[in-house]
Amino acid sequence: MSGHSKWSKIQHKKGKVDKARSSMFTKLLRAITVVAQQGGGDVNMNFSLRLAVDRAKAGNVPKDNIERAIKRGTGEDKEGVVFEELVYEGFGPDGVAILVEVLTDNKNRTVSDIKHLFSKHGGSLGSPGSVQWQFEQLGTVTFKKDILQEKGLDFDDFSLEMVDAGAQDIKEHDEFVEIITAKEDLKKVLDAVIGEGIEPEDSGLEWVAKETIEVDVATQEKIEKLSDAFDENEDIKEIYTNIEG
Repeated sequence: MSGHSKWSKIQHKKGKVDKARSSMFTKLLRAITVVAQQGGGDVNMNFSLRLAVDRAKAGNVPKDNIERAIKRGTGEDKEGVVFEELVYEGFGPDGVAILVEVLTDNKNRTVSDIKHLFSKHGGSLGSPGSVQWQFEQLGTVTFKKDILQEKGLDFDDFSLEMVDAGAQDIKEHDEFVEIITAKEDLKKVLDAVIGEGIEPEDSGLEWVAKETIEVDVATQEKIEKLSDAFDENEDIKEIYTNIEG
C-alpha cells in the first residue's frame, strides 16, 4: 500500500511478535536469498542485496540468519532452496486492483493459496496483464519526519538536494517523509539521504499505482483483512493496491 497506510504497515511489521515475527523473518530472509542468487553475495557490488539486508536489519533479523541466507543464495550452503520471484495480479472487493509479489519454491502451491485467499475475501485472481498495467515500479525511501528537525535540515533545501540526486517526488506526511525515484536513481537518492545522516525506516522498489481510487470504509476494511491474510502466508512478499492514501 502507499501513503499513510505505508507508514502504518512499516510500524505494524516492526511490532510483530512470536509466530508473526517468525513469518516476517522468513520473508525477509527469502528476499536476501533471491537477490544473492541473482547478483552475488557482496552488498557493495549487489545493490538489491544491500536493500534486502537493510530491511532485514530494520526488522531485527539476527546477523547469523542474514549471513546464512546469503550463503543459500550464492550456493555456499549446499542445502539452499531455489526460490522464484513472481508477481500475481488480481481484484479485491469492489474491483480494487491488487498486485501480489511472491518468493516461492513451489509455484503451484503458492498460486493455489493466492487464489483461495482472493476468493475467501471477496476478490479474484486475475490473468497476466489484467492489473499490472495500472502500476509502475519505482524506488522509495521513507524516514521519520522529525529527523529533519533533529538534524537541523530545512525541508525545502533538503528537497532540492534530493531532486538534484534524482528524486521525482518528495511527499511530506504527518509522521514521515516519502521520496519517490525512478528505479535507476534509487541508489543515488538513498546515498544522498544517508549522506545527510538520516537512517531510513524503509527503502526499496515498490509497485505504485499510476492513478489511485477512493473507497468507502467498508471496502477499506475488507481490503485490510485481505492484506492481513496475505501477510500471514510466508510465500507472499508484499501486496500493492490502487487505493488512495
